[in-house]
Amino acid sequence: MGYRMRNGKLFGYSLGFTLVELLVVLSILALLLTIAMPKYFTNIERAKESSLKQNLSTMRAGIDQYFGDRGMYPKSLDELVELEYLNKVPVDPITESVETWVLTPPAPPLEGDVYNVSSGAEGNARDGTPYADW
Repeated sequence: MGYRMRNGKLFGYSLGFTLVELLVVLSILALLLTIAMPKYFTNIERAKESSLKQNLSTMRAGIDQYFGDRGMYPKSLDELVELEYLNKVPVDPITESVETWVLTPPAPPLEGDVYNVSSGAEGNARDGTPYADW
């Protein structure tokens, strides 16, 4: 508590914030959040898309290595994991699931069920291309 002299007498006053000062601080915080939040969500989307591209690249490399070693394509993504071409089936970062991968079989006479893999996510990326086309 501080003290102030008025007319030769000491009066106590507390050190605190007025309502106006609090409202000014809150309005500045709100302004900063309205600037920062869109960039935050854009960066999250960018990170998910980057992760999706990397996961697709890793799985396609595993499929190609499997084909190179065995002369046929795998029956499932789990087979790639069992035979250690992949550590684990990656999560689709857009759908946040391992169950949404879309598997494309090879054209006959090639054997197997997994020639290519793509995301089962609906919608388009930030560049306008559908996730399914990656």
